[in-house]
Amino acid sequence: MRQGGQILSRVFQIIKKEIKIGVTTKHLDQVARKQIEKFRVKSSFLGYRGYPAALCCSVNDEVVHGIPSDRKLISGDIIGLDLGIKYQGWHVDRAETFAVGKINPIKQKLIKVTKEALEQGISEAKEGNYVRDIARAIQKVAEEAGFSVIRDCTGHGVGREVHEEPTIPNYDTGFSGPRLEVGMTLAIEPMICEKDYRIKTKLDNWTIATIDQGNSAHFEETVLVTRKGPEILTK
Repeated sequence: MRQGGQILSRVFQIIKKEIKIGVTTKHLDQVARKQIEKFRVKSSFLGYRGYPAALCCSVNDEVVHGIPSDRKLISGDIIGLDLGIKYQGWHVDRAETFAVGKINPIKQKLIKVTKEALEQGISEAKEGNYVRDIARAIQKVAEEAGFSVIRDCTGHGVGREVHEEPTIPNYDTGFSGPRLEVGMTLAIEPMICEKDYRIKTKLDNWTIATIDQGNSAHFEETVLVTRKGPEILTK
């Protein structure tokens, strides 16, 4: 998974360079597919429960699972990219939100805060802690900044399968969840929104967006719980 994580990070750096005004989200998916083939890994998402692409591209009010299309990016957009790969039988998963051209201060803050929420969540991925500790840390950062946390989408375990136990909420559900043990590999992924956290699924049956059209940002890393603390495998 360390090796897979390094490959996934390199693929992200290549895709990132393609994010420009006028580029379609379909083009970004094509770049992802080309790199997946180049590195001789497999897509975790393509064909998963019928998902039709390798890359999830979620723009502005879209939270996650956006299907790549002929939609062209314009200045002021923010785009969340989510990509998983399978390397030698093991999955790793990563997401990041990017600015397109010049974005407004609210979007800038939203990206910054969501990244900070991820960092704080990861810091709690320690032996002896509970899933709830990760969730609380993420929620605290988001709500202190005046934003809300998506309730109905969560992080998860990752390894032999792209989605495994435990479920990792991004807010305090009132339950401790499993205790964290050395060797666990977790996909920690806060999804933070500008306004209300309620969501809807669009007509394509995949893209999840905020009901009130408030903007949303998404960051994710695959993290290993070690005796020395959390290790990010997808950096």
